[in-house]
Amino acid sequence: MRFAIRVKPGAKRDAVGGEWNGALVVAVKAPAVEGKANEAVRKVLAGALGVRARDLVVVQGERARDKLVELADPPPGAEALLEALRSAGT
Repeated sequence: MRFAIRVKPGAKRDAVGGEWNGALVVAVKAPAVEGKANEAVRKVLAGALGVRARDLVVVQGERARDKLVELADPPPGAEALLEALRSAGT
């Protein structure tokens, strides 16, 4: 399962929720330096989706705010959960 995310590095708190041009918004406290934000994104997303961080892979946009993330073995109801997170505000 692949889905688009929009990353907000350097945020006041880690959060998942909201939508930006169809992409799920993920805010992380980590700065966009040396892959720190990408690692934080994987951890925060994993917590929100109830999966392990290593199950999430950034397949496109490694150095951009707009990324394409792949979840190899999504749990039941993952698509509904993603839609609920997009509908929620950060």
